[in-house]
Amino acid sequence: MRELLERALGPLPDPCDLPLPPMGLSLEEEREQRKRDLAVAFRVFGKLGFSEGVAGHMTARDPEHPELFWVNPFGMSFNHIRVSDLICVDHHGRVVHGTRPVNAAAFTIHAQVHNARPDAVAAAHTHSLYGKAFSALGIPLEPLTQDACPFYEDQGLYLDYRGVVLAEEEGKNIAAAIGGNKAAILRNHGLITVGTSVSAAAWWFVTMERSCQAQLLAMAAGTPTVIDHDTAKLVHGQIGSDLVAWFQFRPLWEQIVAGQPDVFD
Repeated sequence: MRELLERALGPLPDPCDLPLPPMGLSLEEEREQRKRDLAVAFRVFGKLGFSEGVAGHMTARDPEHPELFWVNPFGMSFNHIRVSDLICVDHHGRVVHGTRPVNAAAFTIHAQVHNARPDAVAAAHTHSLYGKAFSALGIPLEPLTQDACPFYEDQGLYLDYRGVVLAEEEGKNIAAAIGGNKAAILRNHGLITVGTSVSAAAWWFVTMERSCQAQLLAMAAGTPTVIDHDTAKLVHGQIGSDLVAWFQFRPLWEQIVAGQPDVFD
């Protein structure tokens, strides 16, 4: 873990007082941690303006029952979600914990993604502005900046938009487009990211959205210079891990916790 951080941050002092992902948790503690991180991530997404009406969802796999996942209740503002508001659903769309319904598209997409990626603890998909705009181009994100390099040769592209995702087959196709990557661009739809922690999946979405914005701006201004293959691969190795993503998301996490402590209610 230290080696991965030093690859991205440089030499660390010893001892080093840095926040790190909690380890050695019981199943109950891990469940609570994932729910807390999920609620905070929704508040972050709300603060960044990633919501669009009732569209958008993030999920966290239950650590004890991997066939279940925690998700936002249908129709609730990202800005208001608390830990106690999260609902738990199975891969058939049945709510097993909570009283509010699940977004049908959330269940259809995320159930198939979690099925296809047992390594993925979390997945994030919203209709963010620049992700939507960029997706309409039907092209992959290019390594134009350091922040875009984590997605270099680590993103899928789904080109067959067929309306609101309500069919199981469509969910399977989106999962196939993600493949073993950390993200995919869904043409005419938006972005989806996955991670081995809630914070990692959330950070990949945040920084991919901003990288889409940067590429759109660069393309509008002229002909962007693309980072060469070897350098892009090097930077991907430096800052493209889920541990680094967890650490990158931490300042946003701490802002929400400090300013909106009710998120843990």
